[in-house]
Amino acid sequence: MIAFGFQLSLRWRLSEEEVLPRVEVDGAGTFDVEEGKRLVLAIEEDAGVDILHRCGSYARCTTCRVEYLEGERDQMTRAELEVLESRGFLGQFRLSCQDVCDRDVKVKILMTVSETGMDGPSPHPEPEITPPPEWVDRPA
Repeated sequence: MIAFGFQLSLRWRLSEEEVLPRVEVDGAGTFDVEEGKRLVLAIEEDAGVDILHRCGSYARCTTCRVEYLEGERDQMTRAELEVLESRGFLGQFRLSCQDVCDRDVKVKILMTVSETGMDGPSPHPEPEITPPPEWVDRPA
């Protein structure tokens, strides 16, 4: 029971009113993440997974692919919708560069630098979603 209380206390913010979003990365673990942090950055920095993001996280290359196992948002950015539609990928995966950590999620990373043999993930993503997000309903 003491261990549970200790684990629970780690999730509370200083005000004890809000709980940090928890990101579970399949095969890497579960991490409390700063609210509002881009998912691609949480995966890379907090989970330590070498997720691929070749365009610098501008919703152009579709390499920062994730599959939501739990907690998928009902909306997506217009940029994500347009690039997934234009490449025929809509409904197959989501782009981690186009989401923020504001709820508990469980994701599976679909492309890593080490699996592809590329020389690196590419430019470091900006802290804010790029391009600025215009949220639209995710097609069913």
